[in-house]
Amino acid sequence: MFNVEMYTGNREENYELVKKQLQALLHDEKNQMANLSNTSALLNQFLDRINWVGFYLMDTNGELVLGPFQGLPACVRIKVGKGVCGTSALKRETVRVEDVHQFPGHIPCDAASRSEIVIPLLKNGELFGVLDIDSPEVNRFDELDQQKLEELAAVLMEHI
Repeated sequence: MFNVEMYTGNREENYELVKKQLQALLHDEKNQMANLSNTSALLNQFLDRINWVGFYLMDTNGELVLGPFQGLPACVRIKVGKGVCGTSALKRETVRVEDVHQFPGHIPCDAASRSEIVIPLLKNGELFGVLDIDSPEVNRFDELDQQKLEELAAVLMEHI
């Protein structure tokens, strides 16, 4: 059973609590879809000032395809190298965008989104997909968010 926690520590302490919650949610579960779904739900519950959190997964045709998420309906397919998600997938590195309207080739799925962070998900050196988080605020994500979200992505990939 999952209990909603009150995140009363500083941001770093709260991220550590979420990491423990994620490890507990994923413990002994082998189903990818269940683990991706619970991860997106946990992040949606934890992160404030966001409007979308979820996954795009590599398809056999080399495109990113919408996976489990929390938020409004989203773009279904994204070509690698296109938009923020496709750029992260191509470079295999986190892309943090202060203002998506200033990002060349941004793909607007939700008109309310203003900033975005995308973390690539790698398994055995192969691109599995990306974790995508949008916010209606400009410059919502900082270096601490990036570091801790990358750590959470690594925990997830241990269970994929």
